[in-house]
Amino acid sequence: QVQLVESGGGLVQSGGSLTLSCTSSESIASIPALGWYRKVRGPARELIAAVDNSGQTNYRDSVKGRFTISRNNAENTVYLQMNDLKVEDTAVYDCSEADPALRLWIVPASWGQGTQVTVSS
Repeated sequence: QVQLVESGGGLVQSGGSLTLSCTSSESIASIPALGWYRKVRGPARELIAAVDNSGQTNYRDSVKGRFTISRNNAENTVYLQMNDLKVEDTAVYDCSEADPALRLWIVPASWGQGTQVTVSS
């Protein structure tokens, strides 16, 4: 079982920025795709950004142009740079494996802690 630990969340004013980090207890070099999810209404979370090992990315329309996902395999870490944050971005964010085809699935909510992002007006 690979342990992924998210960090970097916090309280930020609307229009501000945050960088989230997801660090793995194991190598991520062999994982075809990784992504950032955020919880939505009900027992589900949506994939909002994904990256594969070639650096190809995909983003949900609601964050496209504002968020940037990247991975550093040497550091076993995936990052999510979030700019121009909006109140509606408020959510718990977590990182896990993603569809190698980078399709933006909605999946069951995780039981991990994730990291809380709160955007104030």
